Amino acid sequence: MAEQTHVLFVEDDDVIREATQLALERDGFAVTAMPDGLSGLEAFRADRPDIALLDVMVPGLDGVSLCRRIRDESTVPVIMLSARADSIDVVLGLEAGADDYVTKPFDGAVLVARIRAVLRRFGHANGGRGAAADEPAPVDGGVLAFGDLEIDTEGMEVRRSGAHVALTPTEMRLLLEFSAAPGTVLSRDKLLERVWDYGWGGDTRVVDVHVQRLRTKIGQDRIETVRGFGYKLKA
Repeated sequence: MAEQTHVLFVEDDDVIREATQLALERDGFAVTAMPDGLSGLEAFRADRPDIALLDVMVPGLDGVSLCRRIRDESTVPVIMLSARADSIDVVLGLEAGADDYVTKPFDGAVLVARIRAVLRRFGHANGGRGAAADEPAPVDGGVLAFGDLEIDTEGMEVRRSGAHVALTPTEMRLLLEFSAAPGTVLSRDKLLERVWDYGWGGDTRVVDVHVQRLRTKIGQDRIETVRGFGYKLKA
């Protein structure tokens, strides 16, 4: 990679922090590793990394709170690290604004793959998909209109009743998938494949939490749940 991707890694376990830092550096990443949330926040503000890896249970400022602080200031991608896949911390982290999570203990190759998948999403927010047959015609230079909701597919901006709606790149990718096929039910697995770039099975809670976050921004009734199947954007 021509220019190194800068990773902020916040982990209080010395062994995990040092081993993971070395593994990421061997894969070509530049890594700033911090042992607690407060120093992690300072490093984020000083260095403005390309992506943040945050362990949920770190001292000073826990990973979920740190994620919220980062999300208040930036749309930089965030991956949470959790020791238990069934922990409520996973959902809390996603609700705080994280884009994905990895369960500990993790394989270094899996972590790198997830980092690169997230970075690909953020580098190509529109996903490169063509228009569906039932997609509404752009009303002005690539702008799709759904009632008071307007999606500028070229400028990657969303407006609701004329007001700008701030979406993270992951939320934008999710909305673009829905808007490409309004009225069509998209399964959670299909959304994991298209938005999160999962070529394998993933945790559908990631989809559910992001859909709920998107609803709070564009309108709770805009995306409909089709029980047992998935979600669809009301045409």
